[in-house]
Amino acid sequence: MESSGEVAAARAAATVMLLRDAEGGLEVFLQRRVKAMAFAPSVTVFPGGGVDRRDQELDPARWAGPDPSWWAERFGCPPELAAALVCAAVRETFEECGVLLAGTRDGAALVPDAEELAAARAELLQRRGSLAETLDSHDWVLRADLLRPWSNWITPEVEPRRYDARFFAAALPAGQHADAGTTEVTEAGWYRPVDALAAWKAGEIELLPPTWVTLEQLAEAADTAAVLAAGERRAITPLLPQLRGERDELQLVLPDELGFGSTPMRLRTRPTGPGPVPR
Repeated sequence: MESSGEVAAARAAATVMLLRDAEGGLEVFLQRRVKAMAFAPSVTVFPGGGVDRRDQELDPARWAGPDPSWWAERFGCPPELAAALVCAAVRETFEECGVLLAGTRDGAALVPDAEELAAARAELLQRRGSLAETLDSHDWVLRADLLRPWSNWITPEVEPRRYDARFFAAALPAGQHADAGTTEVTEAGWYRPVDALAAWKAGEIELLPPTWVTLEQLAEAADTAAVLAAGERRAITPLLPQLRGERDELQLVLPDELGFGSTPMRLRTRPTGPGPVPR
């Protein structure tokens, strides 16, 4: 990797840790991206993506839960951007795994007809409408109260494609099912965080630093309720990893706030050995 000396702007993005409780404990939904993706090809990730300009079109009457000013305070950004981030989180989750964090006007949870939900998802995937238009046409409201803020990761400055990604946590709504029904992924499924980390250490999947750090955090939680409760009170600081060196000798330095100290680690998407994740 060679840098031109110019730092690319980081695009606002939303990432969602979709959670459920199973017999073996807390599980999180992960997807393996296709090889053709420009960013993180073949890497296993949480659902998410960049903020679209149409994520700013939502009618306030279609919003339920903490208002944009609350999210702005938590994420340290203007209310307009906070609203767009929440909309992007809901839209990307719906597009990428078919789960819609929405409800009805009377405040009830959304348990839609499968065909209706599939048609609404197709509208978004085929860019025939925005999330705002989809909610309007079905008389649904966005449920911001189903999301919790978690973290803020920024792509290293030497990367040509960069994101300023806010991470959210959300529980899988009752009656809905997550799938791999998008052209952006080759496979998807539910993992216990410890199992995902074990698969990464064994070289079975590839993970980016924000993903494995987050999985470590989730592995400490007893259940979905514990994660959502933690999201209510987490202090969110922008995390900007640093890359040092050149080409094959690149090393990763994670922010001190994560407790890893300033010891560089060889850059990789999976460990080179069976040992524990560096701390």
